[in-house]
Amino acid sequence: MVYESLLALAVLFLPFLLFELAVQGAHTPLTEHMRQCLAFLVMGAYFIHQWSREGQTLAMKTWRLKVVLPGQAHVPLRIAAYRYILAWMWLLPALLVSYVLNLQHWAALSALGIGILAWSATALFTGNGQFLHDKILGTQIVQLPAPAKKAKKAAA
Repeated sequence: MVYESLLALAVLFLPFLLFELAVQGAHTPLTEHMRQCLAFLVMGAYFIHQWSREGQTLAMKTWRLKVVLPGQAHVPLRIAAYRYILAWMWLLPALLVSYVLNLQHWAALSALGIGILAWSATALFTGNGQFLHDKILGTQIVQLPAPAKKAKKAAA
């Protein structure tokens, strides 16, 4: 998750740079909401594209993980989009609680931590170790086999 977050920052860099140039660094309530929408849409495009095209994000390739939909060659675009939206359940309840209760700093971070732990715990109850959003959509995260080691060439 941490590695995926670092890669997400790289994906967001250029769109945010262009946005900041366009709004000249303004920090109004409108531009703050526009930044949040931009992040949501750019990250959505990245994840949906990667899951529906290859079944893997860059971080998932590193860890040899893949999102699959049994019986399908690729995860359909629609299912990948639903997966992205449902995956926000890692954070959305805590964000809503923080907003409604006007939680600040450590209290808001604590709410996020509790939300992440609670959603992680759903993997314990799905029967196959998958997260709830994968159970709902029928998708699975599978571990790919390690690549075969290349034979060393004999010294000539």
